[in-house]
Amino acid sequence: MVKKADKKLAREARHRRVREKISGTPERPRLNVFRSTKHIYAQLIDDVNGVTLASASSLSKDFDGNGGNKDGARKVGQMIAKSAIEKGITAVVFDRGGNVYHGRIKELAESARENGLQF
Repeated sequence: MVKKADKKLAREARHRRVREKISGTPERPRLNVFRSTKHIYAQLIDDVNGVTLASASSLSKDFDGNGGNKDGARKVGQMIAKSAIEKGITAVVFDRGGNVYHGRIKELAESARENGLQF
C-alpha cells in the first residue's frame, strides 16, 4: 500500500519553522494569513501582548465576492491594509502561514503593499 504524505501536517511543520524566526511587536505586528479552499483570512497580531490588532476575511460582512480566488484575496488585502492604516500601523512582518508565496497568498500580500503596508 502506498502511503500518501499529509499536506496539512507538512504545512503546519513549515509554519512552526517560520514562526520560530518571526514575531510581531506592537510597533510592527505580524500579518498572518490563513487560506482554506473557500475563504482567506488575514490578521495583524501583536505577539508580545498576545493580541489581535486587526482582522479581515472573505467572511466579513463588507466583503462581496468569492474568497476562494485571487480577486477575493486581493480584496482581503485591501481590507486589512485599510484597517491597519486606520489604527496607525504602516509596517508589518509577513507570515505566510506555511503556504507557498504564490497565488492567493501572493495576491493578498501585493494588495496590502499597494494599499500602504510596508513589508
